[in-house]
Amino acid sequence: MQRRVLGLAIAVVTVAAAAGCGSSSGTGGSSSSAGDKTTQVKVGIIPIVDVAPLYLGQKKGFFRSRGIDLKMETAQGGAAIIPGVVSGQFQFGFSNVTSLMIAQTKSVPIKSVVNGTASTGDTGKDISGVAVKENSPIKSAKELAGKTVAVNTLQNIGDTTVREVVRKDGGDPSKVKFVEMPFDQMPAALDSGQVDAAWVGEPALTIAKGQGARVVASPFAETDPNLTIATYFASTKLTQENPDLVKKFTEAVTESLKYASEHPDEARQIVTTYTKIDGEVLKKLTLPTWPAEYDRASLEKLTSLGEQDGIFGGKKPDLDALFS
Repeated sequence: MQRRVLGLAIAVVTVAAAAGCGSSSGTGGSSSSAGDKTTQVKVGIIPIVDVAPLYLGQKKGFFRSRGIDLKMETAQGGAAIIPGVVSGQFQFGFSNVTSLMIAQTKSVPIKSVVNGTASTGDTGKDISGVAVKENSPIKSAKELAGKTVAVNTLQNIGDTTVREVVRKDGGDPSKVKFVEMPFDQMPAALDSGQVDAAWVGEPALTIAKGQGARVVASPFAETDPNLTIATYFASTKLTQENPDLVKKFTEAVTESLKYASEHPDEARQIVTTYTKIDGEVLKKLTLPTWPAEYDRASLEKLTSLGEQDGIFGGKKPDLDALFS
């Protein structure tokens, strides 16, 4: 997602809220299914590896056993999911935590309700990495200073953590030149020399490595080995008006995260049901970890880095309100 799009989407949500035009199902948090007395719940997601537990939980009946008829609806990114949750189009959504922090500092009424994904903590094998072409002279993070680095979204979790690894390695993070580019375009951009390096997420990272790219830094794991990356969230209106639904959803997701963590082969296989990832790539890509709890220290670290980078517009996210 692009930050300018997020800003526009937030403005639209603000206008809609002021006009009081949320749907009745959004206000109630769900719509009842007459046949089996379940409640239909829509979740806005991005069709990536990170949300595999949600699909596994649906298959295993973790949601149905709690009276939830789960429906996943795909979106291009948080720019669409965040306003969709606030307006009632979705009861819940999935987003990286920096995007949620940015939205909160813009007074968007959202609240994280359960964890989503975390870094593997392995600097040699994480779910994202800064890749360079096989014959690139860049050997370490500090050498990214003065170079062009692709990220999927400017002023977000990608460039913030890349700056941190450059800083930690003794380089000048202010001299890194970031350009915005979708993950799936990064392998070709690296190969053609369009960029010097790219912060690539899975499965594009595995594709890039298959083309000979080298990973010179693992920003998530190096920023914090327990880094909380993304969570599931709801509107504050839903959490206040339908806490029972929120509780049941949170319990089902927590059970799904635990199951996915204990059955990685099933988690990997379920990805083929909602993506077009090539079979060989699927075998090699790195799965995230799916802890049930947020890591508070890592959230505080991302807040500090975001403030340092100026992505919160001078405001500080209220972590107690957003992640309690």
